[in-house]
Amino acid sequence: MKIAMVGSGYVGLVSGACFADFGHDVVCIDKDQSKIDRLHDGIMPIYEPGLDALVESNVKAGRLSFTTSLAEGIKGASAIFIAVGTPSRRGDGHADLSFVYAVAKEVGESLSNDAVIVTKSTVPVGTGDEVERIIKDSGAAHRFAVVSNPEFLREGAAIGDFKRPDRIVIGAEDDFGRDVMSEVYRPLFLNESPILFTSRRTSELIKYAANAFLATKITFINEMADLCEKVGANVQDVSRGIGMDNRIGSKFLHAGPGYGGSCFPKDTLALLKTAEDYDSPTRIVEAVVAVNDSRKRAMGRKVLEALGGADAARGKKAALLGLTFKPNTDDMRDSPAIAVAQTLTDAGVEVAAYDPEGMEQAQPLMPEVTMCDDPYAAIEGADATVIVTEWDAFRALDLERVKTLANAPVLVDLRNIYTPDDVRARGFTYESIGRV
Repeated sequence: MKIAMVGSGYVGLVSGACFADFGHDVVCIDKDQSKIDRLHDGIMPIYEPGLDALVESNVKAGRLSFTTSLAEGIKGASAIFIAVGTPSRRGDGHADLSFVYAVAKEVGESLSNDAVIVTKSTVPVGTGDEVERIIKDSGAAHRFAVVSNPEFLREGAAIGDFKRPDRIVIGAEDDFGRDVMSEVYRPLFLNESPILFTSRRTSELIKYAANAFLATKITFINEMADLCEKVGANVQDVSRGIGMDNRIGSKFLHAGPGYGGSCFPKDTLALLKTAEDYDSPTRIVEAVVAVNDSRKRAMGRKVLEALGGADAARGKKAALLGLTFKPNTDDMRDSPAIAVAQTLTDAGVEVAAYDPEGMEQAQPLMPEVTMCDDPYAAIEGADATVIVTEWDAFRALDLERVKTLANAPVLVDLRNIYTPDDVRARGFTYESIGRV
């Protein structure tokens, strides 16, 4: 089957490469000529473990290609995926659907065969209805169906998530859409990956509801971590204790500096706006968004306290280890590190930082921060060393070397990757999340 993937960013490129690896003929389409040129040269626009090798092997096999021409790319395709960005719209927080609708219009004008148009982008409830109307009004002369197929990929583990999914959600309104999508995902169906067929609007809401629920779990355990610090409990044991309950589960119960990334912040906000539009308030999600926003600055204040308080911190130096919102990605979108760094620089603290993959993306977002070539260069002369993102490279730091290089043996661990007694036994002042 030929598949066209409109949009060659994170979701489009990963999905396209994986579909090609299943044996489909895939064309990835993007208006950005420089991105397509780099892909032709084997240069990935994002960092995702294993993606470069997957793309290279399928290009060599002739199953994966790239173009800037939508009309050429969708010609003969049985399934046309829309995988373009839906960022939060400036001013009101609604999802910006202008890219989705522009693609729908061009598809309608260029469609040359029967096809299923699939919204892979994360879109609010009812978007598929508007996409269908736009394609009809654009003069599509062939049979088509509009289907919702949300993605559930974790950055840093996207290829495994795509090939071994917990579930595949397909929102279709007719047999044509269901039949084509069944063929698209037949390789996974043969591996017994569960496929859930729903209505289109239900599928659109499932994506937002899933992300909002995961964001709620993260925010809940972060609030429990704050309570643990007040009462002298250990949040990691609390997480284990409640996570062993099968009704709750252990995932997304790791206390930290708050959630970030490309999905949770914008999707929770978009869900709030949708709920407002339909006069169905989502008070829990409102609280989640508010608590998470305030938590990131609170983590900056936690570092200031480790530096002796806001007044004493002025003129001191902090080393930030990890800048991306999570490890194994170069994504800086809504990363807690941005708020932490801003809080510190606002207080007159000199900040140096190191991240294995994210510094190029981070520098424009935090121009007052000095980017360093390795963690120890950032630590040199620091009055506090702060672990913001739990990259593997930071899990076994040479603590004796840290003591020698740093101005003061102070370690603030915002990801709880070290054991308090071990670090303190080495002569460090150690602060973590939800542990005493």
